Amino acid sequence: MNLKQFASAALFAVFGLAAVAAQASTSSINDASVMQYRYGEHLDVQKVLSVKNDQHHACGVVNTRMDYLDSHGQPQSVRYISYATSGCHDN
Repeated sequence: MNLKQFASAALFAVFGLAAVAAQASTSSINDASVMQYRYGEHLDVQKVLSVKNDQHHACGVVNTRMDYLDSHGQPQSVRYISYATSGCHDN
């Protein structure tokens, strides 16, 4: 492998890692661009894309993020508090 090929591979790897890091940061539950839901607010939800808790096997109150499409097809995200029960029972 010559220097030109090595430099190209290294540059590709750096951009690939940057893209992965950017994707991980945009899907964070506590992302500043995500709307905080308040009880009684109307949400324009056409299709739910994903629902994620910040603690996978928790028992109790956790932060939750829902990503969805509104009636205009625009992606939206909302953060709210929910009660997780996946960690409440021993197997």
